[in-house]
Amino acid sequence: MKLIQNMIHQDVQSLEGTIYERKAARGIIMRGSEILLLYTKRYNDYSFPGGGVELDEDLIAGLHRELAEETGATQVQVIRELGYIDEYRPHYKPEYDLIHMLSYYYVCTIGESLGESRLEDYEISNGMTAVWIDIHEAIRHNRQVIANRESSMGFSVERETIVLELIAKELVNPTVRSV
Repeated sequence: MKLIQNMIHQDVQSLEGTIYERKAARGIIMRGSEILLLYTKRYNDYSFPGGGVELDEDLIAGLHRELAEETGATQVQVIRELGYIDEYRPHYKPEYDLIHMLSYYYVCTIGESLGESRLEDYEISNGMTAVWIDIHEAIRHNRQVIANRESSMGFSVERETIVLELIAKELVNPTVRSV
C-alpha cells in the first residue's frame, strides 16, 4: 500500500520513549460528491469511519467490524486501497510517551441504507454520529477548525483532512487527461 504521508505531531519532541503501536483501518464511502463520515461533537470535526484493529485481527476484517459498529453499514465491499498515513503523536495514557498510528484507508461500497450503529460508550459521550456530507463542506469545516486552533480540536483532524483533500483531488475531481 502506498504511503500518503508521514506525520509527526507538533507536540512530539522526540521519537524515543515508550511507544504504543496501533493499526487502524478506515473506510472511504462515496455517493457522488457526498462521503460517509463521522461527525464528533466533542471535537467539532469530521473523520472517517473505522478504527483500531485487534492484535489478532486482519485489517479488512477490522474494517468491516468498525464500519458496522460506527455506521451500521452492511454489505461492505473493499474496492481498492487508497494508502496509509504513518503518524506519531502524544499518547493520552501516562504509561506511554507516544502513539505510533498506522491508518490504512480503503475505498469501499456499502448497502443502500445504514443499519443501527453500535457505538462504544466513549463514542456516544463524545457525540459521534454517522453523516453523509458533501466532501468539500467537510474539508472546509475541518480546515476552519484547524485554522481556529479550537480548544476542543482532536489529534486526528489534520490527518483526516489530508486524506479528504486527496480523495477530493483523485476520486471526486480527477484530472482530465487529454488523449
